[in-house]
Amino acid sequence: MMTAPRDGEVLFRELPRAEVEEMIARNNVGRIAFAFHDRVDIQPVHYVYERGWLYGRTSDGEKISTLKHNQWVAFEIDEIKDTFDWRSVVIHGSFWRINPRGSERAEELWQKAAELVSRIVPGALTDNDPVAFRQILFRIAVSDVRGREAQLKPVHT
Repeated sequence: MMTAPRDGEVLFRELPRAEVEEMIARNNVGRIAFAFHDRVDIQPVHYVYERGWLYGRTSDGEKISTLKHNQWVAFEIDEIKDTFDWRSVVIHGSFWRINPRGSERAEELWQKAAELVSRIVPGALTDNDPVAFRQILFRIAVSDVRGREAQLKPVHT
């Protein structure tokens, strides 16, 4: 039996797909989680969302080494205003490094990713790049998406 929420009670709800898509599109920073053997790591990254793909860039290092062995990732995006006023989306998908060489299609994909990334980091991959050491472009295929929200029902006097 469901009961009506009391004043001051926390309400949780699943976000419909349309709200999840809007949240992913309006944000540009998330956290990518990845695992290898018995170690799980999570790191913040910039991203751009377009048609079922997250595009971003990173630098060579442990994350890239790990993702060569296991391409499956989780990606989280949060909007937090207060303890009981937040939204969170978790995406599961596969990580793909974009190689600019190899075929005409690979070059087109690299150019597209570079253009998308430059929308959030003006000067990306140019002489004016504020984080020039981040030369690796990637995309994540969005396979499964879930969103949740918490809100505190106002107290009525």
